[in-house]
Amino acid sequence: MVGAGTDHTKEAMTGGPAIVLVRSQLAVNIGMCARAMANFGLDDLRLVNPREGWPREDNHRDTAYAAAAGAAYLLDKARVFDSLKEAVADLNVVFATTARERGQGKPVLAPVDAMADARARAAHGEKIGVMFGPERTGLDNDEISFATAIVSFPVNPAYASLNLAQAVLLIGYEWLRGNRGDTPPISRTDYSPPAPREMILSFFEYLEGALEERDFFKPAGKAPIMRRNLRNMFHRMDLTEQDVRTMRGAMVRLVEGARTEVQTRKRVRPPKSGKAPD
Repeated sequence: MVGAGTDHTKEAMTGGPAIVLVRSQLAVNIGMCARAMANFGLDDLRLVNPREGWPREDNHRDTAYAAAAGAAYLLDKARVFDSLKEAVADLNVVFATTARERGQGKPVLAPVDAMADARARAAHGEKIGVMFGPERTGLDNDEISFATAIVSFPVNPAYASLNLAQAVLLIGYEWLRGNRGDTPPISRTDYSPPAPREMILSFFEYLEGALEERDFFKPAGKAPIMRRNLRNMFHRMDLTEQDVRTMRGAMVRLVEGARTEVQTRKRVRPPKSGKAPD
């Protein structure tokens, strides 16, 4: 399954810290972590003693690949290690994610600060990794002893347990945000220009005239205020030309009723050449 927003014609981002999943329990979560990594251009997935082995060959494999939603390439090239020591051996800096105070005297950083430090170190050629523990218990103290620093997420203290893929997603987001900024990847495209004041005022005249015929502006003493309120309501909408055309057409139909078949035929006139319109 490939999700909306996936476009393989565009160049994929790569790099970033290695994501080290320690003793992962569920194949579906490994797949979801791969998806989160792909969202933010991370491409180094390392698995340490996944509970039921990897790569999976049973029916859980299909579950994992479906959860990856187009990021199966990360599952295919994931590296599996028998020990955490082997998994982090080539890394210069390792962050351990946890929601619990461990008493190890390590710096405790928010994700934004951890990834800022990671970017600065990576710029000098250092290799970075972020460790995530198993779903039920998280990393144990011995595993955290491998880390340079701890990353703790600012969450509800009464419910601090994050889904594994959610934690990976937050790290990936902060990594990419620091590299690319907060600018959204898409921008608004206006297919219709802003409506000129003349067009809007003409719409007001038609609308107010139709309302006047139906005794909307009552009592008469409040009519000026009612007109101003009506106009100000539309002015706040920052109308485009298409907005005004659509609203005026809707108002015309409300006033005049449904078009008859004759009226519809009159609106579709053949060109002078006598050919039927396309």
